[in-house]
Amino acid sequence: MSRSDGTQVISIWRRLDSIEHDNPNLNEETWRLIQPCRTYRFFGREVFITQPSSSFWVYFLGIQTSTLGCLFLIDHMQQTSRVLWGIALVLWGVGALIAGTSYQAFGFQLKCKGRDRAIWTSWCEIVYLLLQQYSVSVMMVAIAFSCLSRVGQYWCISVALLVSAAYTFTVLYGAFKPTKTLITFELMVNVCTPFIFFMIIVNSWRYYFYGTSIDLALLGVWFGLVVTMMAYNWYLKAGYTEKLWQRGKWFSENDVLHVVLIVWVFYLATVVEPQIFDAI
Repeated sequence: MSRSDGTQVISIWRRLDSIEHDNPNLNEETWRLIQPCRTYRFFGREVFITQPSSSFWVYFLGIQTSTLGCLFLIDHMQQTSRVLWGIALVLWGVGALIAGTSYQAFGFQLKCKGRDRAIWTSWCEIVYLLLQQYSVSVMMVAIAFSCLSRVGQYWCISVALLVSAAYTFTVLYGAFKPTKTLITFELMVNVCTPFIFFMIIVNSWRYYFYGTSIDLALLGVWFGLVVTMMAYNWYLKAGYTEKLWQRGKWFSENDVLHVVLIVWVFYLATVVEPQIFDAI
């Protein structure tokens, strides 16, 4: 590869940096004003952390979810549904750790340091969006193996693969073009939401006709996700993050999302995990 080819490849990857932050005044000097920041000393080196409390919650969620996923994989009992749940939760947990690195802990280093003006996103956030969508797709297939016939399993696998492939293309196109509307958290949620409602329908139908405890437990999982997103959107639209920060207190809409999800994962571990087995 020639030097010009290498430079061209690098420039393609850096196109994402051309999306400027929504706040035109956000730079190295103003970064600390809109959110809490603190410098810690690790192994003799000073490390600048953005939103320390928020970083704690998202990293805790990532470790908790990944750990539960690993437990599913270790104790799979030769059940495909348990393996799939393990994969889904590991994807979710790793995605949370990557997201916390860019949205919270090291956002300054990734999106602001050394720049005249902060940029809107980073490749960490692109990877997070993809992993999150893959996680929900795998969850749907896991439910198919617990609740549906082989025909239903086949269709769920096909739909999951098709949607994930289409979403991957969309996000990568949005990152390389770049097109902001194609790489938003909201679009990822909109892509995943039909899967959630499909799983609500499946488990509601099965619980109505068979009264099985696993379907009731899984309904708690899906409604828990719905309630989580409702709480996130309510807190965001009400502007509580800014109102509290004006009083010197920090608890953002992302903190609402992560704290509720921590409870959700605990519910998965204690109520759902013991009941996950293949239907066939």
